[in-house]
Amino acid sequence: MSSHILVVDDSSVMRSLLISTLDGLGDVQVTETGSGFEALRLLARKKFDLIITDINMPDINGLELVSFVKRHPVYQTIPLIIVTTERGVRDREKGIALGAQEYLIKPFDPKQLQALAAKYLVAGKERASRG
Repeated sequence: MSSHILVVDDSSVMRSLLISTLDGLGDVQVTETGSGFEALRLLARKKFDLIITDINMPDINGLELVSFVKRHPVYQTIPLIIVTTERGVRDREKGIALGAQEYLIKPFDPKQLQALAAKYLVAGKERASRG
């Protein structure tokens, strides 16, 4: 059974880079959007096993998206990885405090992103099989 990943970044170049990195995981389906609002619409229509989001976006930013996902009972178990240019400690702390599992700085190490994504996808499948 394939895993479903949502990639949210307003840069089409960055979305392409993230998707090509995630393709190295094997059996994954990636849905992409450049908008936080569209991410919310997609969440309502499809089940995702992992969300990877940028912080800086023109409508709903990544921190607002993380906050929404983690406060919503239907979505709160979905792991989130923030991939951003924001290097500030305050942004990292806020992202983690809101519920993101990981916070990576662009340019990111593709192998690190693959390892983290695999870790959360495996954990999700183990949770699903137990419950």
